[in-house]
Amino acid sequence: MAAPPLDTPRAAAHVSGTCKDPRVSLAIATCQPTASADVRANGAEVRRLLRESAAAGARLAHFPEGFLSGYAVADVTTWEAVDWTVVRDELEQVAALAGELGIWVVLGSAHPLTAPHWPHNSLYVISEEGKLVDRYDKRKCSHTEVTRFYTPGFEAVVFDVDGFRFGLAICIEINFPDVFADYDRLGVDCMLVSAYPVDSIFATKARAYAAIHNHWLSLSVPAQTSHLFHSGLIGPHGEVLADVGGDPGLVVGTLDREDPALHVALDLARPWRATARSGEIYQERRVSDERSRVRTEF
Repeated sequence: MAAPPLDTPRAAAHVSGTCKDPRVSLAIATCQPTASADVRANGAEVRRLLRESAAAGARLAHFPEGFLSGYAVADVTTWEAVDWTVVRDELEQVAALAGELGIWVVLGSAHPLTAPHWPHNSLYVISEEGKLVDRYDKRKCSHTEVTRFYTPGFEAVVFDVDGFRFGLAICIEINFPDVFADYDRLGVDCMLVSAYPVDSIFATKARAYAAIHNHWLSLSVPAQTSHLFHSGLIGPHGEVLADVGGDPGLVVGTLDREDPALHVALDLARPWRATARSGEIYQERRVSDERSRVRTEF
């Protein structure tokens, strides 16, 4: 059934939460639910995990790619089979509960466009007030996605919660360093990467980006892919800080700027690499020397 697309007027790419002094730590829940083609069941699972996340003290709950609507190919073979009215109703129930619990939500779902255009593969950003404040649309869609299922997006999206800045990416975007370099320039503290992975090397790439850019990275995948790797939180040093394990559920990890184990990554490596990338420290030490110019002599 067709329904008007769930949408609000687009906010700026940077959305701030309730004005608060920056904190040194923030708890987030990385979720690993069992995905299905049943939108009602998916919505109920999101709300169950939201209650669990809030009870555990998390300020934000992060869900996998395409979870609410069902992900194309794995859960959805044709968009004509999706009742968008039900999808929108479930999303509105999730938003209402987020406002009731006072928790931010980043939730994967297809976002319907005006017919005959295919949906976006999206992450909805729902604030602690229960408002849809922004939406990230997957930019680097796979060949199957872009030729059969999804319309690509074109904008990076960042938002702030309690002094921490978050960036968003989806699944195979893990293969594009420019996506993560772009977010580094936008000053993110933590990347939220939602996926429906097909290989285990994905987790190694995620750890590498966290270590290269010295930011936290929450990796959320559905339970049926946990044989490849688990959902969890990776630290700015590239090490796993919190792991859901192989069963459906969630784990609450903490972004802690004062963690001694992260001192080198956060206080030394990150600012130094920013200085190095600007190039000025190298340009000012450039010399005019024949031994430097000629590269065909020992």
